[in-house]
Amino acid sequence: MRILLTGAAGFIGSEVTRKLLARGLEVVGIDNLNDYYSPHLKKYRLSLVKSFSNFRFYPVDISDWESLQAIFRLEAPIDVVINLAARAGVRASLADPFSYHQTNATGSLYLLELMRKHGVRQYILASTSSLYAGTPMPFIESQPVNTPISPYAASKKAAEVLAYTYHYHYGINAIVLRYFTVYGPAGRPDMSIFRFIEWIYRGVPVELYGDGRQSRDFTYVEDVAEATVAALGLSGYEIINIGGGKAPTSLLEVISFIEEKLQKKATILQKPFSKADMLHTQADIDKAKRLLNWQPQVDFWEGLDRTIHWHQSHRSLLDNLPLS
Repeated sequence: MRILLTGAAGFIGSEVTRKLLARGLEVVGIDNLNDYYSPHLKKYRLSLVKSFSNFRFYPVDISDWESLQAIFRLEAPIDVVINLAARAGVRASLADPFSYHQTNATGSLYLLELMRKHGVRQYILASTSSLYAGTPMPFIESQPVNTPISPYAASKKAAEVLAYTYHYHYGINAIVLRYFTVYGPAGRPDMSIFRFIEWIYRGVPVELYGDGRQSRDFTYVEDVAEATVAALGLSGYEIINIGGGKAPTSLLEVISFIEEKLQKKATILQKPFSKADMLHTQADIDKAKRLLNWQPQVDFWEGLDRTIHWHQSHRSLLDNLPLS
């Protein structure tokens, strides 16, 4: 099986790539290595998979139509496309909505159109819990998600409905995975857990938007990758929540745990809560259990402990890394 995987140097994409390669599958990785956050971290993730003989990498943007066409020709036949490339971050999307639409919506359209032209029948799309803004918890896939509160969420909604359109007209099996606040080693520097660990470790003020009582259904990256690989066998059009499936954890609880593990006290710099953020998230994961035979294996506090340990043991990589 030959899999085209976009976002291969990303936080989730690199973990999915490692799992696919370890199973002996052939992976063609794409990533534009942009500077939304430090490319050094992306290159570190790539270094963990480049030694596999069944991995090839192209430094290409999925919104580059000409380059994508060339890859589909060079790498034919492609059996599956796993689209994990995205502009992420709800607050940042308010400042640059055009980039989010270009990558998340237009890039997804380009992939689907090339799949149609080349007869690729299997598509897995990374989507987001941010779509559930304004709906009751726990979030269920059947709930309408028509009130996105950030350009990021709106662009992901566009990607989801484009996937349905290509499923409806061309029979492409399209599996949409709505990830819930992924965390873990080698995470994204713009996400709360990465930033909290680094700020507290470095002794600089922790920027906290709101009062810290907002909560998230955090999901460990290795569990997310397992769910993504499990989706390879599905057919039809499905939307599936990939989350912790338990009561959400507040940001204040996260900060307290990090303080205890690092034996350092955080200095809190409180900022206004952003209208683009959600107060709370919690996934109903019954559908993932049923269709993917999947449920998370890593308890949140165990996963957070692993993540803190990774930060402590990778100071040569992290000490000079700017935080988004």
